Amino acid sequence: MSAALTRDELAALARLSTPALSNAIETFGGRPNNQGFAGPEIRPIFPEFGTLVGYACTLRVAADRPDAAGGGGAPLAYWEYVARSPGPKVVVVQDLDPEPVGAFWGEVNSNVHKALGCLGTVTRGGVRDLDEMRQNGFHAFASAVLVSHAYVHVVDFGVPVQIGRLHVRPGDLIHADRHGVLVVPTEIARDLPRAAAEIERLEREIIDCCRAADFTPGRLAEVWNRAVGRWPHRGTRPGPGSAEVP
Repeated sequence: MSAALTRDELAALARLSTPALSNAIETFGGRPNNQGFAGPEIRPIFPEFGTLVGYACTLRVAADRPDAAGGGGAPLAYWEYVARSPGPKVVVVQDLDPEPVGAFWGEVNSNVHKALGCLGTVTRGGVRDLDEMRQNGFHAFASAVLVSHAYVHVVDFGVPVQIGRLHVRPGDLIHADRHGVLVVPTEIARDLPRAAAEIERLEREIIDCCRAADFTPGRLAEVWNRAVGRWPHRGTRPGPGSAEVP
């Protein structure tokens, strides 16, 4: 596993949008371009909070039926797992119910997890107590806003989880903003801001051409092809938008 990123390196990633970061990841060719990000059902509940960057603590919950094991007590083993996990931390929660029924997240759990060093959550489940969570400054990316906690309980933790189309392992680096949620490959994370800056410069040439008074389709084709020829390609050779559309 790659060494943990420094605070400055994490801050550099946080200054990038998820689309810019996704473009940069594609240039390394380490995973298919249609993998590594959540679907549109996972949306920011507090988009005004900006970018969330941290390492995944994983959890699976259910709420439609009571806990068959009896439960009801403090989930100390889970809390200890979160407490000893490296930070900054993002709790990634798979709701095992077919559709979200009860919210794991609200005023109480956001305060509990903030005390455990967590910045926010990504969940294929629900949240509630929105005013209180907003006041607490706890990021939430979720598929639903719900009224009740129903029978919500911890099923297990520290295991791989599935958030819609996105597979997340404990310790994965999460990057999320108003566009959605992305897993950042840690082995290339330090190189991504530079790759994103290269792409931004090339895209700017195309945009400037489109805004120029002497714009023509032919001129655009020239600029486009010149940009593609200089596109960063550490693993594969995409162009703007993988040689399709930026």
